[in-house]
Amino acid sequence: MLSIRMLSTGPFAVLYLARSALGGAPKSCSSTTALSCHNTTTVADTCCFNYPGGSLLQTQFWDTDPAVGPDDSWTIHGLWPDHCDGTYDATCDSSRAYTNISAILTASGNNDLLSYMETYWLPNDSTAESFWEHEFGKHGTCISTLEPKCFTDYQPTEEVPYFFNTTVTLFKSLPTYQFLADAGITPSSTTTYKLADIQAALSKNHNGESVYIGCTDSAIDQVYYYYNVYGSVANGQFVPASPDNSDDGGCPSTGVQYLPKSGGGSTPTSTTSTGTSSPTSTPTSTPTGSFSGKGYLNAVTGGSTQGCIISGGTWYTSGTCATFTAASSGSGFTLQSSKGYCSASGGSLTCASGVSAADADVFAADGTNLANSNGNDWYADSVPSGSTQNTVYSAKGSHGTTLQIQWASV
Repeated sequence: MLSIRMLSTGPFAVLYLARSALGGAPKSCSSTTALSCHNTTTVADTCCFNYPGGSLLQTQFWDTDPAVGPDDSWTIHGLWPDHCDGTYDATCDSSRAYTNISAILTASGNNDLLSYMETYWLPNDSTAESFWEHEFGKHGTCISTLEPKCFTDYQPTEEVPYFFNTTVTLFKSLPTYQFLADAGITPSSTTTYKLADIQAALSKNHNGESVYIGCTDSAIDQVYYYYNVYGSVANGQFVPASPDNSDDGGCPSTGVQYLPKSGGGSTPTSTTSTGTSSPTSTPTSTPTGSFSGKGYLNAVTGGSTQGCIISGGTWYTSGTCATFTAASSGSGFTLQSSKGYCSASGGSLTCASGVSAADADVFAADGTNLANSNGNDWYADSVPSGSTQNTVYSAKGSHGTTLQIQWASV
């Protein structure tokens, strides 16, 4: 693992990442290397200067429904390279979109790192492995200082431990739960907080720099800590920075909820149970076919699985699969993702908060296949690739690709 230390250097507090043995060696960088996002002329050596992604964001989740990770800790989302202006690249090298992160870390002797990730770097709607694959493929491949050319005697996958090790090391230096608790801000189903107080508690621990705070329905659920970097992401010096865009995170100035992970769905003004089952409760009877409880919706075309249906109901082949809940209803079952209930009554598969329980389709199954009024075939314009998401239709029309949607219990 990397070791860290915070030093004050004039106006900066610098986080030094000292490298331990992780396999190969990143390129050695001069002590006069420019700070990313602060250059006034072009810097040619992008192995020692992060470009164009010079703003590095250590992003964290607070997931309450479903609850993810320990009750007294935020969890890791990732490490993202932005362009110093809020824009960013994604999936920059498909040849390095590895699908065996656990095996790579184990083979490189990073079992302790992997064990930590299995507790603190978890998704809310997929497997940990697919989440890690997604984060490295989408963001890790866009960090210029971790490109293969930046390693001496590069061997394939050599950069992977550095990406995950740096991310975990930064996360360990940013205990958001403790920062907030020290300021008297703790999870509650009844107490709300001022956004300014949350910001003050976090920026106090980020060298006075602002921290991005994200909310959903007035409840805090994401924070992003921004850094600029001297040298490589593998072993460079991380300087706290403020957000480089105007995104306000969607939080109100007052009445911000910080919900507990146990009972995170409670409203801030009520401490009594409504008696209504949550969407993820166990169905009282077995739905038609194999659809029951929680599972993934795999997309099968030409006899082989190619990606899956993600939370909004679209088809994706290179990202994180969503977890759906199938609950018995009438002669079939309803489907619900983290986005909301699902419906295909409009001609395409859609899962959204705007679909109420009353409007949710009652689906049927043909064995493990999701059926519609025309059988168990679904349609799309093509097989999606890269970061493309394709709409899935219930009728063929002019759509050239046929697929089946198969349930896989988790």
